Amino acid sequence: MSKRGYHHGNLKQALIDAALTLIETKGPTGFTLSEASKTAGVTPAAVYRHFDGREDLIAEAARQGYDMFADLIEFAYQSGQPSAMAAFGATGRAYLAFAQKYPGHYIAMFESSISVNRTPELAAASKRANDVLEKAAADLSEHIPVEKRPPASMFSAHIWAMSHGVVELFARNSPGRASPFPPEDLLETGIGIYLRGLGLIDADD
Repeated sequence: MSKRGYHHGNLKQALIDAALTLIETKGPTGFTLSEASKTAGVTPAAVYRHFDGREDLIAEAARQGYDMFADLIEFAYQSGQPSAMAAFGATGRAYLAFAQKYPGHYIAMFESSISVNRTPELAAASKRANDVLEKAAADLSEHIPVEKRPPASMFSAHIWAMSHGVVELFARNSPGRASPFPPEDLLETGIGIYLRGLGLIDADD
């Protein structure tokens, strides 16, 4: 192995990419910083130029994931306009697509036990992703009288939880679990039932 050490062209990103590979294959607690440095092709000592420990490395991978995730669901929501049902359905499909396409980031974000408040940067990235869903929820409920309007934060959290549940149970090859319906259909119909129940979209939308 070539010991590029401190002369690596983009050491920080190389270590993050290495961590993502290891997270996918071994889980967030199944590798060491030494393994990450070996995978990145740098000396173990070089890791500490950017990260104090494995958790800091995973937290940075999670931050990148949240930024990517926020961009993706923002684009999805806008692409579904002007139909409220299509817009929220698009965000659900984007959630599933993100989990399937970027499993390392997804695990770092949601399955690593790393708090989103570990760093200010991670907290900000997580909040931006959450804000996209809250904005979508707020836009969706504008026609409801204020005194009858559910908090946008409440039902955006419900949509997020529903999306996460479908991913975990049916979209990530969970052993022993199967559904006769595609995960995308499960989520889209679930979102539709939920939004109609809250009166946020018309029954024929």
